[in-house]
Amino acid sequence: MDRTQKAEFVTTLTGNLSDAPIVVLADFRGATVEATNQLRRTFEASGVSFQVVKNTLAKRAIAGTDLEGLTPLFSDMTGVIFGGEDAIATAKLVKEHLAGKDAKLSIKGGFFDGEVLDDAGVKAVADLPSKPELQVMLLRTLQEPGRRVLRMLQAPGRDLLYLLKNFETKLAEGEGAE
Repeated sequence: MDRTQKAEFVTTLTGNLSDAPIVVLADFRGATVEATNQLRRTFEASGVSFQVVKNTLAKRAIAGTDLEGLTPLFSDMTGVIFGGEDAIATAKLVKEHLAGKDAKLSIKGGFFDGEVLDDAGVKAVADLPSKPELQVMLLRTLQEPGRRVLRMLQAPGRDLLYLLKNFETKLAEGEGAE
């Protein structure tokens, strides 16, 4: 790579890092090329990108940005995972594929919501409810007062119906006894 290409790469990497809702750094030491490519394909199918970057270029790309706290993590063999639209879903995917016992890659750390995270922090983000789950929870919360009002309005009619049904049953039993 000549200087122009390096400058373009740093600019592109800076844009990718700043646009991603979550960034996870992975150590891929000991992983085969085949395993790394398979992981890359798995991530791309979910809208997440995995890129192996040169540490010096990555450090240049994050210099002067909010991500500058990740600088110490750019050592050894580092791969960068750029989150898709849903940061929580990305963290869950990373945890699923990188935190297992058989995984050749390991999580070094990450950046989410303005904070530098360690391995445990990335896993904690993965344990948060996803965007669709939060939407369902919000919808249930918004609908509950209406449901309660509806139950209160239906209760007198339902109670009257039960009272009449019980009265009918008692009359029927009384006639059968005669």
